[in-house]
Parts: sequence; structure tokens; C-alpha cells
Amino acid sequence: MTTTAILSALAEEQQGLLALLQDPKPLRRAGRAFWVGTLQGRQVVLALSRIGKVAAATTATALIEAFAVDRIVFTGVAGALGAGVNVGDLVVATHFVQHDMDASPLFPRFEVPLYRQSQFGCDADLTSLLFEACLYCLDTAARRTGDGPAPAVHQGLIASGDSFIATAPASTALKRALQSVGMAPLAVEMEGAAVAQVCHDYGVPFAAVRTISDRANEHAPVDFQRFVTDVAGGYALRIVDRLLATLPHHPGADRAG
Repeated sequence: MTTTAILSALAEEQQGLLALLQDPKPLRRAGRAFWVGTLQGRQVVLALSRIGKVAAATTATALIEAFAVDRIVFTGVAGALGAGVNVGDLVVATHFVQHDMDASPLFPRFEVPLYRQSQFGCDADLTSLLFEACLYCLDTAARRTGDGPAPAVHQGLIASGDSFIATAPASTALKRALQSVGMAPLAVEMEGAAVAQVCHDYGVPFAAVRTISDRANEHAPVDFQRFVTDVAGGYALRIVDRLLATLPHHPGADRAG
């Protein structure tokens, strides 16, 4: 049986999943709590990445080394950067970049030293399944509530860095810096690029979705806290539930190429 790791940055995003976990078994590794059990009849490990790239990389490495997970799926929240990306929308990552990586002049800005690349891609097949799960969940929610058109689902580049982008000037500067080298980020957060790099190193399929909680501006701190508490957990629960129902049962079936 394959094992899927469900990773989130904050506890509020996993409360619903923990409540549904069958035969839960708590374990500790690297000073962190992990929960092993089943959801939708699938073997899963639930974990919190904690906040920031180093913490997320440690958690991802523990999932791979200690639990031998076959794939990692990240759910979380992010600030919007792209045009047309609004609060309540979902962004499914195709690639990640560390927006605070700068080893120039030894290496080009944003390039990770010794990798000869600045972006780390997500697994294409797993990402496709996650994208479909997002569409299904938002459409179902809109039909159930009758609130009109569902929020949009976007796919593209997400930027990660060890700073909370909370002013319009910082958001604009970040977008312009990445656009100057041909990158168009849709959202910004603090963990995904680190997990993507760890999964690249180990050859483990990785996919991630971020719910837009704020516009990465002066209102971000208030909007972020409210959204995490009121909305993010429900989104994560519905998306993961649908994704697990559609995942292949044999190892490697969702790997690209």
C-alpha cells in the first residue's frame, strides 16, 4: 500500500483531517508530531511543516526518511501576487522559486547554487489530480450553497521566502524582481519551495495547493488570521478527501514521465 503525506503549515488547516483519521497513531521525529492512519482507506501521514523554509525542509525530509512516504501533498494559504488572483481562489503550483535566494555574483539571482536551476517543478500527474480535486470541491461548494460562481482555480508559479509579505511596496518589488528574469508568480508563501527541493532530491512526487488568504499588502496580517481560522481548514479537508478518492493505488502510478 502506498503512503501519502499530507503536509500543512498551520494546525488550523489539519484539524478536520485529524478528526477523520482512522486508527490514528501519533509518532515523534525531529521534534515534530506526525499522525499515521487511514483516510478514504488510504495510508496517510499527517504533519505540520511549521513556518519557514528550513522548518519545512526538515519536516519533508523526516517524512521521506522515517516514514518512507510515496508522495507529499501540501495544503496551505498564501498571499496573491498574480493579476486576477483573488482572496478565496486556489492556486495549484506547477513550480516553486525561492524569492530570497541570491548568491550573485557567483550565481544568477534566484538560482539555487549547484543545481543550475531556480525553479523546482511539481509532479505533473499528481498535480493534475490535485487540480481536478480543487475544481470539483469548489464547484460542489458553490452548488450546495447557491452563492453564485465559485472562486477560481489557477495553476502556475508560487514564490517562497522567509518573510511574510505584508505591504504593497514589498509585494510589487517581489513581482518586479521575478518578472525581470521571466517569471510570473501567482502567489507568495513561506514553505513550498523548500519542500519542492527536498522532493526533487529524493525523487518523491510532490504537489501543492494554496488558498489565497490575502493580497500580500497592509491588510494581510488581519486577513490571514481570519481566513486561516474560518476558511482554510474546510478547504483543505474537502480537497484532500477528493484527491485521496482519485489517487492510484499502486506505487509510482502518479509519477510524471
